[in-house]
Amino acid sequence: MATDSILSGFRSLGVPERLKTLAEKCGLTQEESALLGSGSALPLAVADGMIENVVGRFELPYGIAGYFQINGRDVLVPMAVEEPSIIAAASFMAKLARASGGFQTSSTGPIMRAQIQILGVTDPFGARLAILKERQDIIDRANSRDHMLMQLGGGCKDLEVHVFADTTRGAMVVVHLIVDVRDAMGANTVNTMAEYVAGRLEQITGGRVRLRILSNLADLRLARARVQVPADVLTTSEYQGADVVNGILDAYEFAVIDPYRAATHNKGILNGIDPVIVATGNDWRAIEAGAHAYASRSGRYTSLTTWEVATNGDLVGTLEMPMAVGLVGGATKTHPLARLSLKILGVKSAQELAEVAVAVGLAQNMGALRALATEGIQRGHMALHARNIAINAGAAGDEVQWLAHELAAAHDVRIDFAKSLLEKHRKARP
Repeated sequence: MATDSILSGFRSLGVPERLKTLAEKCGLTQEESALLGSGSALPLAVADGMIENVVGRFELPYGIAGYFQINGRDVLVPMAVEEPSIIAAASFMAKLARASGGFQTSSTGPIMRAQIQILGVTDPFGARLAILKERQDIIDRANSRDHMLMQLGGGCKDLEVHVFADTTRGAMVVVHLIVDVRDAMGANTVNTMAEYVAGRLEQITGGRVRLRILSNLADLRLARARVQVPADVLTTSEYQGADVVNGILDAYEFAVIDPYRAATHNKGILNGIDPVIVATGNDWRAIEAGAHAYASRSGRYTSLTTWEVATNGDLVGTLEMPMAVGLVGGATKTHPLARLSLKILGVKSAQELAEVAVAVGLAQNMGALRALATEGIQRGHMALHARNIAINAGAAGDEVQWLAHELAAAHDVRIDFAKSLLEKHRKARP
């Protein structure tokens, strides 16, 4: 069934009503709806099988970002995250982008690298050519470890040989296995292949293999997103759209030239991406590592996104970055909510999931830059953070919403102020 990602009034609903709306939009069964609302979706016995030394489960809020349209398809985006304002900002930017066609995405094939480090070679350049001469034999050996992957059209497709002739540990030759991992994240696959061909590489070079491990700089596995928004769509009650566009460009340029700003700028992008990765049971640490390494590929850490102005004055944003995600294996298959997240997303391949993730990251970046270029980041963030402060101050039941509203209206979201308001409110009750 086609999903409608418009969530008008969703935020004002209670949790049961939100669940009902989501179930209707995504065709969830009663069991799946109950799983989302139960608070115990991950059985302790399953958790015990996922990692070691299990003593419990740690839960995160699980929300839905709405209004996303990606390549013409409406997408509801599950996000697991503890920070307020992230889902609201992503949804609002998706709503603004929707009027002009939403997000356009594309991606390269699901290609991962495995690295095999060879030491003790006195003729590293000669060793490189010797390895390349046996290229097909090495590829065939690697592919012998995963017949299912080969049947799916994946497998080791090529190899590269990199020479580091002068290191503090002597000459070093590093072989990269280039592997199409299909709908898997691919870590286990490429690591197994690397370990299996290590002995053959020692025979060929006369050296000794040390490390055999994937690289999280998945620069052959890129996902891309583009958005184009008319300037007038960005107009607020206080700022003209053209001024907002110029403010976004100024903020973006700051991130381009200054790594101190770029670190926070890119963290904002990952504010959107990481919750999608977590909700689908993927490895958010691998995504973060790849993102920051890719942001440094020029030799200087800089922005992952680009922001420009089209000839007609529209704001144009793009994001291209490594995105090593999977639909099979690991927690993606083990965790019940990860499987349910994939159903809600309606994605059919790892590449499609990667494209959704970068679209959300681009939306999140646009939201942050828009806020920074206008009223500042804290105004909207703290208004949404007010509920957390209200709860921390001791509010319960209907008091939470009342106190959060009072804090936001006063533009003073502090725990001591919240406690003072709550105390007065309770004393004033009949």
